[in-house]
This record gives sequence, C-alpha cells and structure tokens, in this order.
Amino acid sequence: MRSPAAQIGLAIAATLLVAGVAYLMPSPAVLIALGLAPLAAYFAFRNPFVLCLAFILFSFFRLHEAFPVMYPLKIPQMLAIGTLVVLAVHLLFRRIEIAWSPELKLFAMFFCLVTIGMFFATGRDIAIGYWTDTYVKIGLMVFAIASLARSPADFALASRSIVIAGMSVAYVALYNSVNKIDLVEGTRVSIGRTFGSVLGDPNDLSLVLAFPLSFAISLVITRRTGWFDRVLGGVGGMVLVAAVIATQSRGGLLGMVAVFAVYGAQRIKSKALLISIGVVGLLGLFAVAGISGRQSGGAAEAGLVDESAEGRFHAWGAAVSMAIAHPLTGVGLNNYVANYWFYSTWWEGFAKAVHSTWFSALAESGFLGFGIFITMIVRMVRTAMRAMRQLAPAAAGAAYQPAAYSLAQALVAGIAGFATSGTFLTQAFTWPIYVLLALSVAVGRYSDDLWARRSPAAPAEAAGTGV
Repeated sequence: MRSPAAQIGLAIAATLLVAGVAYLMPSPAVLIALGLAPLAAYFAFRNPFVLCLAFILFSFFRLHEAFPVMYPLKIPQMLAIGTLVVLAVHLLFRRIEIAWSPELKLFAMFFCLVTIGMFFATGRDIAIGYWTDTYVKIGLMVFAIASLARSPADFALASRSIVIAGMSVAYVALYNSVNKIDLVEGTRVSIGRTFGSVLGDPNDLSLVLAFPLSFAISLVITRRTGWFDRVLGGVGGMVLVAAVIATQSRGGLLGMVAVFAVYGAQRIKSKALLISIGVVGLLGLFAVAGISGRQSGGAAEAGLVDESAEGRFHAWGAAVSMAIAHPLTGVGLNNYVANYWFYSTWWEGFAKAVHSTWFSALAESGFLGFGIFITMIVRMVRTAMRAMRQLAPAAAGAAYQPAAYSLAQALVAGIAGFATSGTFLTQAFTWPIYVLLALSVAVGRYSDDLWARRSPAAPAEAAGTGV
C-alpha cells in the first residue's frame, strides 16, 4: 500500500496531466478519452488477450476500412501499442510465459529466414516496407495469441469475435453489392476499392469472408453450446456464404466447399455420397454466384482453359523461375510483382499477382523457406486434429468444454478452407494462416494439459500425431 502522501501526490500529478492535455487540446472527445483511459488501462492489464484479439480483428478484417468512419482514429496503431505495452509489463513481472512448440519453432525459423532475405531482396525498400508495416506485427502477434489464449473463456471469445467481425464485413459487402458500390468488372463486390483498401480485391475479400465461416458452423453443430452461440453461428454462416458468393471468387467458393466437406466427413460415412454432395454443391454455388457471367474467367472466355486460368499458370511458372534464380532467400518479401516482368514468359502489359499462397512462399522465400513453410502447416494440421480428438465429448468425458472443442473443430475446417482457397489466392504473408497457427498452438497446449491431468499414462498415447 502506498502512503497517503504518495496517493495525494499521484492524484495531483494525474489532475495536472489532465488539465495540461485539456488546455493543449480543448476537445470534448479528448477529455472523454482521458477520463476512460484509466479504466481501459486497468481492463487491458487484467485481460490482455482481449486487447490482443481486438488488434487481430482490426488488422485481419480491416474493420476500420470496412467502416471508414473509424479510419481517422488510427485504432490498429493504438491497439498495437497497447498490446505491446501490456505484454511487456506481463513478461517483466512474469505473469505470463511465452508459448513454445514445434510449430512455433518452425514459424520462428521461417520468420528469421524471411527477415534475412529482406536484406537480399531484389527490391529491398519494398521488402523492408512490407516487413515493418505488416509482417513484424504478424510475428509478434503469433506468439502473443499462442501465449495469452489459455482457457475455454478465451476460446469462446475468440470464436464469437471472429464470427461477429466476419458478419460486419459481410454486411458491408452485401450492402455494396445491392447498391452497386465498388463493383469490379460490374458484378464482383469489393470494399474500399476507391481508397486502396486490402478488401478492394474481390479475391482477397472472399478469403477474409470465408475465414470465419468454419467458426460459425462449429458454433452451430458443437454439442452443448448455448442458444446465443447457435443463433450467432447460424445467422453468421448464412450471411458469410451470401457475401462470398457476391465476390464471385472461384478460390473463395472452393474454400467454402472445403470447410463444409470437413464437417461433412465427420458425419457422413459414405465417401462416395460425400463427394457427390460436394460436387453438386460446388456446381450449385458456381451457378448461384454467376461465375459464367464474369468478365474474367467466365463463359465469355472460350477454350478448355480460360484466360484467367492461363494467366495463373504463367504466374506460377514465373514463381518457380524466381525460386530457381534465388533458391535460398527468394526474391524477397512482397517482391513477386516487381520481378514478374523479368521471369514471366507471358506478358499482358502489366505485372500480375502470383495468385497462390504456395507459389508466393516459394518465390519470395526460396526453396528453403518454402520447405519450412509447408512443414509448419503440416505440424499445425496435426496439432489441431490431435486437439480435436482429445477435446471431443467422448474423449474428454466430464472435462468436456464446448468452447474448446468448438475452436478445435473450427481450426481443422479453417485450415482446410485456407489450404484450398489459398491455392488460388496470394496469402502466404498475410494474417489468416498465422492466426490459425497461433490458435492451433493455444488449443493444442490446452488439450495436452487437460489430457495429462486426466490420466498420467495418457500423454504419450495422446501425443501421437497420426492424422
């Protein structure tokens, strides 16, 4: 306890600080913010995962770009600073321990390789700019999420928040579609294209929208979830499916089908029936989305392989050529487009994106980085599947936690959706896969600890990674 004199001194100092700021910036909004700051700081230090999750939601879903009224507030920057400060204080006083696992070791190796490659990039300024703007934040937040998400309450908050954020972006997408705002090629919906938003590309928007779908479905089908979660998941799932359809992204539609296929595989024993349903569902989605009416990749482009698909093949070939020329570090982070002219055998008059997560990792991190990247994803899949088995009602018994099992299911389906849609979308160095990685590590740690407490003899058996 501080002495009365110290408490009076702190009160006087705080009063002078508020008075000084109010004099320099006489705005009601500033005074309100100052008044709420102590409460916000107290809440953040007591609940660091909430602050970290908020930063992830704004960075991944670009909520401040979907709702431009928030753009001037610099919310992602404020959340980033707050998260780092809170993490530093908790680490200083040893209130949390940094998570460490085989998946995180592989990620650390990949991150270091990409960072080193940044200095050998063909366009060093481009690589350094993307690293400082985005990738270093991803690197920090992977460890933050994996370390701070530790309980079923954290898992429930993560699942619900991801679905709600996805619904918010889906609402804007559907609003734009109905009102013919920011349409690409006259039919494909986007968000914030006029001011250069990441969501301005329908393909990237489709992945942002498809990402929360696995979480929404899991909330609906997981045993013993509450009515709120079921309603949220049901409504969210329908809204997200409609919004992905509005993007007319073939990669996004394939990702959705992959998500449904994972859940279907757990409940439909006949593989022939499952495949039949999947094919019919995919054809139905393509028809509803009006893919044939697209200007690019639609029925207007004749031939077995349309011009859009042919462009992807050439883009992938250029990626391979880049990796052959720079096998250890690749051409550098975010440098694919800048190098397209030099390595492509097919030129349309403009540089194309690689349109593939896998070829993006290959081109921009080389063969070494690509191998680490793939190994990291394989380990992540095995961890998520092991957690799903351990946390299932039959295995967990009385220790069953719906929130933890729901998240594990969502991660398995989400990884499948990402791997499918990511084959046609450029997402090797953006948020989705790394959020899945961090949450997989978090739920894996929880499930392993739970299994170890249930039976001392079980961990060795449960740790088996057969998929």
